[in-house]
Amino acid sequence: MTVESSATLVRAIGRWSLAALVINSIIGSGVFGLPSVLAGLLGTASPYAVLLGALGIGIIMACFAEVGSQFRDPGGPYIYAQATFGRFAGLEVGWLTWLVRLTASAANANLFVNYFAEFWPAVSSPAPRLAMLTAIIGLLAYVNYRGVRSGTTTSNFFTAAKLIPLLIFICLGLVFLAGSSSPQPSEPAQVDWLKSVLLLVFAYGGFEAALMPTGEVKNPRRDTPFALFTALITVTVVYVLVQVVVVGTLADPNSTNRPLATAAHVFIGSGGAAFITIGALISVFGYISAAMLNVPRLTFAFAERKDFPKAFSLIHPKFRTPHVSIAAFALLVWALAVIGSFEWNASISAAARLLTYGTVCAAVLKLRKDKPDADAFRLPVGRSIAVLGIFVSLFPVSTMGMTELIVILLTTAIALSHWFVVRKIR
Repeated sequence: MTVESSATLVRAIGRWSLAALVINSIIGSGVFGLPSVLAGLLGTASPYAVLLGALGIGIIMACFAEVGSQFRDPGGPYIYAQATFGRFAGLEVGWLTWLVRLTASAANANLFVNYFAEFWPAVSSPAPRLAMLTAIIGLLAYVNYRGVRSGTTTSNFFTAAKLIPLLIFICLGLVFLAGSSSPQPSEPAQVDWLKSVLLLVFAYGGFEAALMPTGEVKNPRRDTPFALFTALITVTVVYVLVQVVVVGTLADPNSTNRPLATAAHVFIGSGGAAFITIGALISVFGYISAAMLNVPRLTFAFAERKDFPKAFSLIHPKFRTPHVSIAAFALLVWALAVIGSFEWNASISAAARLLTYGTVCAAVLKLRKDKPDADAFRLPVGRSIAVLGIFVSLFPVSTMGMTELIVILLTTAIALSHWFVVRKIR
């Protein structure tokens, strides 16, 4: 597991860059729309739900920290499952992980266009929408094609750029709440904790994508746990305080689908909505930039292990990047964004990721049994945490709708066919 089969890649990602990449992979569209939904489900109790969601996803991230610290090759959950449970499990998890990342990136590309309509309403019409999607996806593909250092620098920049407006919103909002009486918020007729937790598990998701370029991380054993836990703490603080400000500022936050912009208008003024809209655009664009760096390393790992056409493992002779995998990812994200909507892509991404989370949590138990002396980060009471992680991951699967179920079954069927082909060739 520690053999560097991808030695031609450049190990240029340090621990802080990896932490920024994890944060960038988590904070996307959810923080700008989720507060109103949570307030509608739980009212003033919604900040506690944000903490509860962090606890649930923290259990899963802890399992990823232990498993991920044992691998030095790119691929993330795909290579974890393959090395632990065999080629069939690896292909199933790999295809589901690819589906999750493609649809999540496409959903954020759709949302970028939706937010941009605040400044240019015509962008929602077919031709400008197509041009906008092509421009943002094409630009980020080009940046990452030019080299992992430029891709990492871009990710670091957008991590800072998306956090700054959120921190300004939080600070000004807390000052406003401290100096004025808060409106009496409307409480929901019936609270729904289960749905809230499920939404938050999705909102905290995406961290697994940052582990895909492990072949370019300087010290995966040391840096993977550090990056995951640093990101979890950062994101939790941001999410909780944003929820507190929204609930404390707005009497009926559930009445708007742009809660941060509406709240900012209260304590910043007429420019508040524009300020937050720009922050949302930066956040979503940064999320896609992180995906453009992370996800091509998955198909690179596929091909490197002879589970995909050899072209996907090609390294550019000058820039030392998996340029074919980058181009393929960009093209598929563009296609899904063009033919789908934000809601359609996001719902599929949310349902599919839970299965990959459960597999990685189960890998903790298997690897501890098979390799008890592995040079790896070890969780205290790791087996108990792994069992809890499996439950947290798989319980929400029972709530998925028919559309999500069909797409996931189709993806697993493709993976099964892929396994038969690989098995026959071998």
